Order: sequence, then C-alpha cells, then structure tokens
Amino acid sequence: MRVFVTGASGFVGRRLVGRLREAGFDAHGADREVDVTDPDRIGRALAAHRPDAIIHLAAMSSVARSWREPRLCYRLNFVGTRTLLRAAARRCPETRILLIGSADEYAPTRPGAKPIDEDTPLCPRSPYARTKAAGELLGQIAAAEEGLDVVRVRAFNHTGAGQPDHFVVSSFARQLARIALGRQEPVMRVGNLQSVRDFLHVEDVLRAYQGLLDPAVPADVYNVASGRATPIQEVLDRLIAIAGVSPRVEQDPERWRETDWLVGDPTHLTRATGWRPEIGLPDILTELHGYWLAEERRA
Repeated sequence: MRVFVTGASGFVGRRLVGRLREAGFDAHGADREVDVTDPDRIGRALAAHRPDAIIHLAAMSSVARSWREPRLCYRLNFVGTRTLLRAAARRCPETRILLIGSADEYAPTRPGAKPIDEDTPLCPRSPYARTKAAGELLGQIAAAEEGLDVVRVRAFNHTGAGQPDHFVVSSFARQLARIALGRQEPVMRVGNLQSVRDFLHVEDVLRAYQGLLDPAVPADVYNVASGRATPIQEVLDRLIAIAGVSPRVEQDPERWRETDWLVGDPTHLTRATGWRPEIGLPDILTELHGYWLAEERRA
C-alpha cells in the first residue's frame, strides 16, 4: 500500500513514516516542501505518489500558539484540510484519507464522568480545536457529497521521546532534567495541575493509525484513547520521583488553562481494529525523562 503522510517532519510524522516503512508500506512524507494550502503543489504531489491512503497530520498543533496566531491556525488547519480534500477528489478519489483531529474538539466533562465516546457533541473552545472540528466537518461533507473514503480520528493526548517541550508532559520532563543537571534553578513552572487527561504513548497512537488504513475498517469517526483518567498533578509527581529531585512548584500564568476532565472511550476503535494501548504511563514518563537528560547533556 502506498501511503502519503502530510506533516511528516513533525514529532508524530517522523515516527509514523518510519513505522509504516518498517511494516512494509510504501510511505512518503511531505511537509514544508509540499504546502498543503497550495492547491497546485498538493495536487502535483498526489499525482506523483498516487497514494492508496493519505494520513493528514499537517497542522498547527499548539493550543497556546493558536490563540496567539489564529489566522495562521485557520490557514494551516482549515484551509490546508480543504485544499487536501479537493486535491484528493480530483487526483485520487478512491484513496482512504485519515483526518487526524483532537480530543480538544470535545467539551470537557465533569470530574468522574464516564469516558467520552464518539457520539458526544463537539464543543471546541480554542482556535486550534475549532479549526480541527471544522476540518473534520469538511471531511464528513466530502464523504457524503463526493464519495471520498474519509476516516475521522480524534486523538487524545500522546507523548514520547522527541516531543517539543511546549506540550505539558514534555515540558515537565525537560525542566526536571535541567534541574537534575544543575542547569535550571530548582523551580518547576507549571499550569493547572488539577485537570485530568487521557495519556498515550505516541507509538500506540501510530499503531492505531496504521490499523485504520485497512480498507476493511469502516470509514467512520474513531477516538484514539486509553480510557484512563490521569490528573496532571500525578504526572508531575511521578516525574519528580523519577528525576530524584525536590523542586519548588510555581504556577505560571502563561501556562494556565481552566480545570477540565478529558478522557476518551476507545471501544469503537477496539471493536473495529482490535487496537488496545500497550505502553503504560510509568514507561512513558521514564522514556521522556531519559530523552531530555540525554538532550540536555548534549546541549
């Protein structure tokens, strides 16, 4: 199977292209050299690669940045998705298209609520989440009106070695590595530690994407989630224990987000593909700490 991956130089994209090639897929990645907002460039790329499947990762993925640069977020996330879908309809209308969305498209639930399933109404609150939800709607319309084979994916929080440190778990791990090496004063700057999230290792997420490439899997909407509720405070406490340091923890207003509870139900994905997460939180955090220690020692 020939697979075309947009956003292939990003944290997830780099790993995904490698995983697909190891699994025997003819995978090609595109990033800045193929601007998905440019109809001619994306059209030529699809004509050249003639993919059997497309995984659309190219996006602005930072919620904080989306508030600072909403117009750019709209161009990358909404216009980019629209341009890709139009090009696919012209160049490769039989291609399976995975539109990678986000758990942020959902409204957070009350503490202790059951995990969110795919029938939960969307209620995006940030420019990032709104553009992702709008892009997903474009895919739904393209499937209904043009017959495209569109799979809509709502991925919950995922991390691993190599993730940029503007994401919460990676930020904690890097700060603690710097503290352990004496390169930062023993102060952790954090946002809201009361929120609850559903954390996955990026490799588990990639397995889910790979499983959804199977044309026998119905074109539908799927959560990629663990169903496990983890408070941000617990993540920090575990990482501090792994790092073996005793920092002071300070709230940073720039990192603050209101308290919420966002945990997903993966039942639909599991029934369709057999997928289940395999890597637990302790291994995720140990990997991240080791990665940032090595990076900081090389710096």
